[in-house]
Amino acid sequence: MKQILATVFALLVASGAPAFAEGDTYTAYSNTAVSITGDISMDDFGITFANGESLSFSALVGDHFIVDGRRVNASVYSVENPSDPELENGNRLCGSGDVSYLANWAGSDGLTIVAVFTGDEPPESSDDMCASYTYGD
Repeated sequence: MKQILATVFALLVASGAPAFAEGDTYTAYSNTAVSITGDISMDDFGITFANGESLSFSALVGDHFIVDGRRVNASVYSVENPSDPELENGNRLCGSGDVSYLANWAGSDGLTIVAVFTGDEPPESSDDMCASYTYGD
């Protein structure tokens, strides 16, 4: 059995395939996503941007969110080490301070919305976001 596992691992490494599962990949859709984040990979542990920069999440702090006055199912995460990483074309994710929370929810037509927030308290609505980005699957 050890021989088989070693052979499979060697084949994965030689083929360039990732040796571990990555998060879901999303294609930049909105102008802001295309020009700032590029395509992303995201799961319950963090988000990685097209240029390789990433933010790790420390906890899921909410499972719903208020968007334009409506309650929606969402994931609201606290960022483990708040920062405002430099992304595509020298742009920053937020531009007005370190990102301390991130929320994502399903938009219309199968799109995914990601919003970023600064501040010490978990956001309850999209009103307080410093930026939002839209992605397709």
